[in-house]
Amino acid sequence: MPEFDPQQLSITERYKLLIGSVVPRPIGFISTISPSGAHNVAPYSFFNAVGSNPMTMLFCPANDGRGAEKDSLRNARLEANGGTGEFVVNVATEEIIRQVVASSEPLPPEESEFDLTGLTPAPCRVVKAPRVAESAVSFECRTTRIIQTNPGAPAGGNLVLGEVVHVWVREGLVNERMHVHPGALAAVGRMGGQGYATTRERFELPSSKEALVRTKNSDL
Repeated sequence: MPEFDPQQLSITERYKLLIGSVVPRPIGFISTISPSGAHNVAPYSFFNAVGSNPMTMLFCPANDGRGAEKDSLRNARLEANGGTGEFVVNVATEEIIRQVVASSEPLPPEESEFDLTGLTPAPCRVVKAPRVAESAVSFECRTTRIIQTNPGAPAGGNLVLGEVVHVWVREGLVNERMHVHPGALAAVGRMGGQGYATTRERFELPSSKEALVRTKNSDL
């Protein structure tokens, strides 16, 4: 079996191993607002939920090739550190996936990806940052902390943690038990390279050791 020492690999080679192996990754479509009021929205597949008490999410905007911070990171920073201390996680779905991917275009901070993609910035209930009106689910978040793994370095990682303070869900998507219908959501995941995956093919397994027993709902 091939083995690799990360210190002997280039940054690009490490990145390829990560994005090709950690799949499929949910896509956090993150909208923010700058202190001057400029809207920004961009996709991040180094992203996930953290926990439910308190309800917390994270996204990880890596530094660019020069080591500079992305607009999303600068905007989401706490006010004491020059940001607005807020961000919104919008779920990336099949309906808007082309616009989600297009929003990764590197624009100047004063230009908005909302204008580029034709998506609609909608007002939030608690935070000042806009949500994406076309997204089926949006989580309004207040930044709680930021962890930097290699500040100022090209591709250096930044982990932005935020507490969810309000949630928007499209009508008919969630039932009375707070179960989200996966088929109606039609979320899209990120694979390696330019690959993406839908969630149309699904199977169920019982929890814990019962999963070792093949069930009628499983095609594994």
